[in-house]
Amino acid sequence: MSKSKGGSRRMFAGGNTPRGFFSYFDNILPQNRAKRIFILKGGPGTGKSTFMKDIGEALCSEGYDIEYFHCSSDPSSLDGIVIPEKGIGIIDGTAPHIVDPKNPGAVDEIVNLGMFWDGDRLARNRERILKTNAEISSLFQRAYRYLQAAYSLYRDNEVIFSRAMDHGKANVAISEITDKIFNGTGVSEKQGEQRHLFASAVTPDGLVNYLSTLVTTKEIIVLEGKPGTGTERLLERVRATAAERGFYTESFYCALNPEKLEHLIIPELDVSITTSNEAHHADVKATLKIDFNRFLDASVVQKYCEEIKFNQDGFEMLLNRAIATIKQAREKHDDLEKFYIPSMRFEEIRKCRDEILERILN
Repeated sequence: MSKSKGGSRRMFAGGNTPRGFFSYFDNILPQNRAKRIFILKGGPGTGKSTFMKDIGEALCSEGYDIEYFHCSSDPSSLDGIVIPEKGIGIIDGTAPHIVDPKNPGAVDEIVNLGMFWDGDRLARNRERILKTNAEISSLFQRAYRYLQAAYSLYRDNEVIFSRAMDHGKANVAISEITDKIFNGTGVSEKQGEQRHLFASAVTPDGLVNYLSTLVTTKEIIVLEGKPGTGTERLLERVRATAAERGFYTESFYCALNPEKLEHLIIPELDVSITTSNEAHHADVKATLKIDFNRFLDASVVQKYCEEIKFNQDGFEMLLNRAIATIKQAREKHDDLEKFYIPSMRFEEIRKCRDEILERILN
């Protein structure tokens, strides 16, 4: 009897942030977990995303669960797929997330789709390709400056709300929740492994998240709280405790601060902790909700209400401007693809895809 259709999880391995493009691509499929990683090379419009989508859909129909990694600069496009049961990944290894083999042959293998293009035809469009690439780069740099400005206002609100917090009471709540999650588990001699990715991203389509495909555990703890109320402290405490008890964790970070923890999954305990706020809301059924806003001193918040509103309005304006600029970059990228698509021998690419699919299945 054939397997039923496999499931899918969706996320981002990289993001457009105030620090520029930030990559967690090494965490798509860590080398120690991988049997084979196929690294796709080739220009825009050479069919990398379609290559991965087709293989993902074929394997899903065979009953394999698939992890899809979407592109933050175009969420309809893919940066990678992983077939966990097989220990196999396929990754777009081109800019801005350049990926090269770490263990060539033993783990990594380059698939060069540039073998299937008409180099003479592309050379005839050399100046237009160079100009379009330069325009795309300029637009992304401008978008990152807007994100930097937006984040500075966001940070100011973080400082205000942090000053209004009763951190002592928050510490008690953090300790209680941590004890509840790990009740009956002891410290392990083996440190738990960690995986770091994004569940959400700043994209040309706005703020996009795939939390509903990730937060699917039996127990779901939803954290609510203004910036600076310390929701990430609970997440970090739980992650550190999970690591010392030998549990594998998946960490998902803030699109605006790629080092700020926002969501955590502990598969072995069937527990997820997710942050719900104005930027992203997980459409999930919580088994427990924790509102960090209850630890705020309302009089301090009221004192700075004008500053908070100014910061919030400015943040939204600058964020929207950044999104519009990234959208312009995607439109230029679409123009760039028009130079490559007519130059590609897609029938040969499909043969290459089918050969790799056959290797994966066998």
